[in-house]
Amino acid sequence: MLDVVALGEILIDFTPAGKNNLGKMLYEMNPGGAPANVVVAVSKLGGKCAFIGKVGDDSFGIHLKYVLDNEKVCTEGLIFTKDVSTTLSVVSLDENGDRKFNFYRNPGADIKLEQGEVNYELISDAKIFHFGSLSLTDEPSRSATKNALMFAKNAGKIISYDPNYRPILWKSQKSALDFMEFGLEYADIVKVSESELEILTGEAVIKDGIQKLINMGIKIVVVTMGSKGCYFACQSSVGYSGTYDTKVIDTTGAGDSFMGCLLYHIIKLNLRPENITIEQLENIADFSNAAGAMCAAKRGAIPAMPNIDDIKLCMSKIPKLVDREFN
Repeated sequence: MLDVVALGEILIDFTPAGKNNLGKMLYEMNPGGAPANVVVAVSKLGGKCAFIGKVGDDSFGIHLKYVLDNEKVCTEGLIFTKDVSTTLSVVSLDENGDRKFNFYRNPGADIKLEQGEVNYELISDAKIFHFGSLSLTDEPSRSATKNALMFAKNAGKIISYDPNYRPILWKSQKSALDFMEFGLEYADIVKVSESELEILTGEAVIKDGIQKLINMGIKIVVVTMGSKGCYFACQSSVGYSGTYDTKVIDTTGAGDSFMGCLLYHIIKLNLRPENITIEQLENIADFSNAAGAMCAAKRGAIPAMPNIDDIKLCMSKIPKLVDREFN
């Protein structure tokens, strides 16, 4: 049986990699895409995963399949198309390693996934179905995602959701909010950033925003805050965990690494999300913070994903950052 199957975008990130001797910016080609990053993160920890999505029948798409295969992620659900190219993004990093994306997706292969191309057998075989909002931006991937989500829910799967707001990919903020909220209706587990939480709930105070999501029936909510750590909540109890003081190089994929660790440990507990205690979630959040911190200390998303030994070393050797304002 699979632990996690993810549906959504897989793409190439062109990440800044210094300058040449003429002072011109150099970029390295890194595999990315939030849902793909999450299943790789789970696989790096020893979980069994699969990915459902679409790439172009080009050198980038072939490379992405190779990466997933190499990371022991099942690619039976990965579709190739000759009609459009693999989606690309160019990443820019500020002095703190925080990133911005420029997407080349007009259209990209990821949004061309059709309902009839979804491998429902993989969803049937998985414990957790994970998705994000970016496959909801356009048709036909929007309908494919909706159908897969309803199938997973009806099959009793645990539903994991990352709203992953990227304004540039939506026709309007209202459209983004409508479809991001649609995802919340099905989710058991949700990971959001501070800004995403405020957009989705209208609440500037983090704990108030969390309570709104819990009141919607979401079983586990995590708010990731970069160097400020994370809030986590279940059963109307809220906790906080500081993160680890690694040198930040590139935050691309750090939240996905966090999410992968969260899902992996929920699987290891062999409990439904509603049965997980705040104490168990605190331990999971600490481990997941370490994973995110380790990922942010390297360039790229998938190439930077840590394994269990990396994370344990971080937790034993690297001091924690604790911002008391958030305790």
